[in-house]
Parts: sequence; structure tokens; C-alpha cells
Amino acid sequence: MAVYLGIDIASKKFDVAMLCEDSYRCRTFDNSSAGFKALLNWTDGVDVSEIHACLEATGNYGTALATFLYEKEFKVSVVNPARVRGFAAAEMSRTKTDKADSKLIARFCKAANPALWKPVPESLRKLQALVRRVNALNGMLRMECNRAGQADESVRSSLRRITEHLEQEIKIVRHEIQKHIDSHNELKIQHTLICSVPGIGVVTGAVILSFIADKKFSKAKEAAAFLGLNPRQHQSGSSVRGKTRMSKTGSAYLRSVMYMPALVALKHNPDIRAFGQRLRLAGKPGMLIVGAAMRKLIHITFGVLRSGRIYTPRPEEEPVYG
Repeated sequence: MAVYLGIDIASKKFDVAMLCEDSYRCRTFDNSSAGFKALLNWTDGVDVSEIHACLEATGNYGTALATFLYEKEFKVSVVNPARVRGFAAAEMSRTKTDKADSKLIARFCKAANPALWKPVPESLRKLQALVRRVNALNGMLRMECNRAGQADESVRSSLRRITEHLEQEIKIVRHEIQKHIDSHNELKIQHTLICSVPGIGVVTGAVILSFIADKKFSKAKEAAAFLGLNPRQHQSGSSVRGKTRMSKTGSAYLRSVMYMPALVALKHNPDIRAFGQRLRLAGKPGMLIVGAAMRKLIHITFGVLRSGRIYTPRPEEEPVYG
């Protein structure tokens, strides 16, 4: 008999709802190794092969728990919170508590049967952590630079010291990223392939690699959709025809990282330059062209990774990668 664990994760604790047929058992555990073991003991009377645990992707809060359950041979799914919110809207759920959310996730798991999750390799996990660290440092640097513009003279020296320290720390972590990539042959090969695409530099290549290296996309369109770069149409009947826009349902950070490479690629990448010129001749606005170039860059990146061959321009025709 199938059993579904809905897990609502937080930094200090997690709420679990065990759904079996139409009845629930609920309990709260500490988000710690002791809490993980307590959860395992709580489910001791149930055959592990019958349990499907599901939790939302919420940064690093749930990674340790998901890994623990995976190692104990539970079926584990880590899902986009937007999917659960959509399921809640379909149910017209009105209650918002941790316990109610864990029940909701259990019902979602039963209804949707989401894909199973497994931990990323250690080498890739470390790369992702380093990339996230650079992103956080860049955010702090932007805040300090913004403060400096309106700061009183008495604190500008402090802001300058912090800014210089952050800039130096960013350089150090970026060096660690490159050193880490160079020390792992598979990451190094993939990074070289990504960086062979004109418009994508070493830093952007590392970010892209950290996001998609462990994803098993079968088509380039799936990779673009993962970033939220796929177009979303708004049409109903014969009277409602809204503008087609970027869906923006994927990683906002990676989309922001792809913006400047797209601008560079529109000038220096033969395929994307020709693609952009066709869109301009068709009267498309500038931001639409940049968005299309971002999507094309991901398509080409998917192509070089899947083929294992470095980028070769084909300016006379639109490239097809998957």
C-alpha cells in the first residue's frame, strides 16, 4: 500500500504528514541529524519501498534531509514550490499553516507522482556552493556601492574598505571555482565546451555548468524552459490575443547572468548575430531580441554539451540542437 510523506521544511524544523489511503499522521521534527533519525523511527512500521517522500525545493534547508532519506532508500521528490501552489489553488485551499502545508504536499505527491530526486555528485555540489557564494558576495557589493552614492562623508571610508574587501573576496572565490573545475576532468571538459560558444565567458560558463550539469534534458527546449526563457502565449478564442512573453518560471539568477552574454553574442557570435538581424528586419523590439538571443545561447550550449564537440558557427542557417 502506497504511503506519501508530505514534508514542509524550515530552517529549524520540518512538519511531516503521512498520508495512507485517506488518513493522516502528523508530527514535527527538528531539522537536524537527530530529527532525521526520529523521522526514520517514526516510519519504522512502514515498508520503506512503499514510501514516497516529497518536499519543496527551498534553498539548502531540505538538502540534508532529502539526502538522508535517499540514502535510506526512500523514494524522494524535491519539487518546485510553484507546482504545489498551483495544486493548492486547484483545491481552493484556504488554510495556511505548517501542518496544513505538509498535508497539502502529501496530497500533491499522491496526485502528481513527481519525478524522483537523487543527490548531485560531490564535485558538482561544491561548484554550486561556490557559485552561490559569488552571487551572494556580488549582492553585498551592489548594496555597499548603492549606499556609497548617498553616504555621509564620515562613513565613506568604511564603505570603501568593505567594498575593497568584497571585491577581493569575489576574486578569491572565483579563483577557487576555476581551480575546482580544473581539478575534475568531467567538469573541465564541460566547462571548455560551454566557453567555446562566443558570448559565454569563463565566469558565466561556470554558472551555467553549476545549474545544468546534473540535469538530464532530452531537448534544448527543456533546458530553455528550466531557465524560464521559453515563450508564453496569451490567447483565448478569437478576441483575446495578448503579447507573447518570456515565461520567467525558472531561475531568475541564471536569466540575469545570461543577459550580458546575450548582448555580446548579438555582436560576436555568428549564429546569434544573424538570428538577431532577422528579428530586427522583422520589426521585433530590442528586449524581445535580447530574450530570444538568451534562449538561443542556451540551445547552442545544450548542443555542444550533448554532442561533446566545441562550437562551430553556421551563420548561413539557424542552428538546430535537439
